[in-house]
Amino acid sequence: MNPPISWLGWFAVSIPVALTSIILIWLILMWSYRSGPGIVINPVRVSRETWTASQWFVSAVTVITIVLWCVESRLAWLFGDMGIIAILPLVAFYGTGILRKADFDHSPWSIVFLAMGGIGLGKAVLSSGLLDDMDRVIQHVVLGLDIWPILVLFSAVVLVIATLISHTIASVLVVPIAAQIGAAMEVPHPRLLILATALICSAGMGLPISGFPNLQAINVEDDMGQRYLEPSDFFKNGIPASVVAVVVIVTVGFGIMRAMGM
Repeated sequence: MNPPISWLGWFAVSIPVALTSIILIWLILMWSYRSGPGIVINPVRVSRETWTASQWFVSAVTVITIVLWCVESRLAWLFGDMGIIAILPLVAFYGTGILRKADFDHSPWSIVFLAMGGIGLGKAVLSSGLLDDMDRVIQHVVLGLDIWPILVLFSAVVLVIATLISHTIASVLVVPIAAQIGAAMEVPHPRLLILATALICSAGMGLPISGFPNLQAINVEDDMGQRYLEPSDFFKNGIPASVVAVVVIVTVGFGIMRAMGM
């Protein structure tokens, strides 16, 4: 994205979109699971103990890492890439003994490999020329349309891809296409399409494999080893939630991005 969107600009779009989507999806879940007087929620024990030195250290490292990510563009000469900053908590936590070998052995490596596999798939698509073929087909379909119809059509394609092959892989595949389509328009809007596509990639919720939160959620079990959720829960609630989130992005999000001059 050139010029890159600032963190403040990102928050200006993502926070209203996220809050609106969360409220609407919450209403869908309340309707779906019929929450009411007959529902009992077990209370969560609140710890009233004072924080230990380890907890303060973890909080400080977390805050410092987030701040460094926010100013990464100004510190590129020092760190080179955001991935280098992400290594700092690993060194701090494992180096001080807060995390141990057992924590490393029990890390969710299946999720890590899913993320890295998505990046590998994206590189393969780029080097094979498949991305260029996809770009030509999509550009032929949206040729001559205004920015909002292009966004609506493209969002439907992105949502299907993100739902079927996970958010990370979808973003690696379709964000470059969004950039090319936006730049090829008579009045270029690459930044708008890139940001909207990034948000839409996170809206795919219809399958257990659609994203890391879904994978984590379907693997949560009760004390008897029974899963709380089944794939049907994602079909029944995730698909309507995905559609609602995309509608919010192409309406509320689009309006904010246009007001920001994208």
